Amino acid sequence: MSAFTVGDVVAERSVHLTRESLVRYAGASGDFNPIHYRDDVAAAVGLPGVLAHGMLTMGIAVGTLAEALGDSGRIAEYGVRFTRPVVVDPETGADLHVSAKVGAVDDETARIDLTVTFAETTVLGKAQVRVRLT
Repeated sequence: MSAFTVGDVVAERSVHLTRESLVRYAGASGDFNPIHYRDDVAAAVGLPGVLAHGMLTMGIAVGTLAEALGDSGRIAEYGVRFTRPVVVDPETGADLHVSAKVGAVDDETARIDLTVTFAETTVLGKAQVRVRLT
């Protein structure tokens, strides 16, 4: 993918998360905070349930674009603001939907705006990736 036009959707995907997904991510990342696997701890700190790791959600989002690019080395910058948690139900899990849309293009880079939703709610705010054109 080399040409970008403002407004084009360049990548989309849905990812189903389970509690097993969270355990696997915890093992890979070393983030064993119990809010990511224990309902009692999540409830004790006032959360609506066990939450997906923010960095897991962030990684799924940028990974969607990286796949479409075919070269993750073209990603020059990536930033997000966490706005809503992703609650992973012990039985039904959680479905994330990612859409990557071209927001701006200049001589050297394109800004790709990522929209990540869970239960029809946006979970990452101002999720933007700066991609090198060449």
